[in-house]
Amino acid sequence: MDVYPQSAAGIPFTAAYIAAKGDPIANLQEDLAAEQKARATYEKLIDLCKDDPDVIDPLRFLRQREIVHFQRFGEALNGVHEKLAEKKFYM
Repeated sequence: MDVYPQSAAGIPFTAAYIAAKGDPIANLQEDLAAEQKARATYEKLIDLCKDDPDVIDPLRFLRQREIVHFQRFGEALNGVHEKLAEKKFYM
């Protein structure tokens, strides 16, 4: 017997789910955009649920998590830019 990854609905996993371009800068830019879209979604939901703290508190947590992810992806992007700017030495 072997492991066959699939979704809860029984749909087999496919590599099409992975949004990788083979370029670390493009991948990180895509990650940054996804985090911003998620943050905007949480903010919209918070605006819609102004009167219910039991809903707003988890949404605020999730929004803050997206902000932290955005910051970490930004730091990673800066690291990639720095690494690519380094002088290359070949021996």
